[in-house]
Amino acid sequence: MPRFDKNTTLTFSDAIKVARPQSFMVMAKPIGPVCNLNCSYCYYLEKENLYRDERNFRMTDEVLESFTRQYIDSQEVPQVTFTWQGGEPTLLGLGFFEQAVALQSKYRGSKRIDNAFQTNGTRLTEEWCRFFKKNNFLVGLSIDGPAQFHNKYRKTKTGQLTFREAVKGIQLLKRFRVDFNTLTVINDTNVLYPLDVYRFLKQSGSAFMQFIPIVERRSITPAIEGITLVPPAYTGEANMTGWSVKARQFGKFMITLFDEWVRHDVGRVFVQLFDVTLANWIGAPPGLCVFAETCGEASVVEHNGDLYSCDHFVYPDYCLGNIRETPLAELMSLHRQIRFGKDKRDTLPHQCLECEVRFACHGGCPKGRIARASDGQPGLNWLCEGYRMFFGHVRPYMDFMAAELAHERPPSNIMRSRLVTRDS
Repeated sequence: MPRFDKNTTLTFSDAIKVARPQSFMVMAKPIGPVCNLNCSYCYYLEKENLYRDERNFRMTDEVLESFTRQYIDSQEVPQVTFTWQGGEPTLLGLGFFEQAVALQSKYRGSKRIDNAFQTNGTRLTEEWCRFFKKNNFLVGLSIDGPAQFHNKYRKTKTGQLTFREAVKGIQLLKRFRVDFNTLTVINDTNVLYPLDVYRFLKQSGSAFMQFIPIVERRSITPAIEGITLVPPAYTGEANMTGWSVKARQFGKFMITLFDEWVRHDVGRVFVQLFDVTLANWIGAPPGLCVFAETCGEASVVEHNGDLYSCDHFVYPDYCLGNIRETPLAELMSLHRQIRFGKDKRDTLPHQCLECEVRFACHGGCPKGRIARASDGQPGLNWLCEGYRMFFGHVRPYMDFMAAELAHERPPSNIMRSRLVTRDS
């Protein structure tokens, strides 16, 4: 980064360039919260209340082109990834994403463009899969494990079960050799059956797995613009939802998965939490904001161009502005967005500051900091006990794998180590 003395004159664009990071991620919600499913635990469906005057939750051609151009131009790196989510983005139809790819080609310059696409899988067709394969899309498919777990919370608006359609989606992706990973929400039910979930995902062909623990509070009465699932700063009366996972349960879930993985699947199956943990163990960037020291470099753009600080903070207080009115790079460089990111580090309670696994956890995601520390200080992550259980359990294995990497040997050697064979 260039240095400037008191006599240096900065233009506005120079100031923006110095202030903002070299790259940041913007998750695009081109159809807002609209979805063909009505998953009980979904935190995004009720975001419709923020746009009550909207009749058509669809990103216009104008917003799509403006976002594409600004996003590519603002990245000072050779590779730019577009991340498409919803709601359910397939509701936009293939034509929208064909246009998106054409615009990326128009504005890419010398940069490489990648696309990630999150879907519930129930609307995938051969045509969609041909498009994904042709354009090298990475597809994330949401599935919560075997039928009895997936169907509990993931239903259509008429109450129909969705497991079979989701599995058909996976089969189509495999048939057309589309790169995909699975996203599994860990809730009060499937958290009790870790090996059933993990082995099902393996048998389904998933080699890249994300496990997302759900932690949500619901206000007693509609609190914010008709939204009941409230942010950590909410001080009104609110209760944990019945589907929220408990800390010790989540810790046990991930420990059980890890013990299975470290014995059989290192180098063959990639679990996001395990990869991120190893990265923090060796002092590398974790690649996931949840376990980074600071955040604020992963925002979300709504269908109308509104930019919010984070996907989990789509509330009026966290709206940075609209990219049609203010340049994207300028919005990401606002002091309050920078402060939002640094608060992840600077507002940790003393209990976190003194924790032996802080380097691996960094307090977790700010959206989950709704508990109180042992001394009564607010800001402790709801999942703290589970994280401490997990990071404490994996320490000797991570130490071994970190040492292997330091000697330029594969971490998969752990499966032949005395650590594993001794415990088997």
